[in-house]
Amino acid sequence: MITPELLARINELARKKRTIGLSEEELAEQKKLYAIYLAAIRGQVTDLLESIEFVDGGTKK
Repeated sequence: MITPELLARINELARKKRTIGLSEEELAEQKKLYAIYLAAIRGQVTDLLESIEFVDGGTKK
């Protein structure tokens, strides 16, 4: 689940990576957080696609 705390930490690590760099522990944490985030996004997309219902509108002349 994507929480405000998760997003805040991802953004914090991204800013730090751009400015001063990350330690090995922080790089591992960032990788783990990205995996959690991407899994949540994939789950949302999958749920959305599974809820789509195709309706045949018939033939138009």
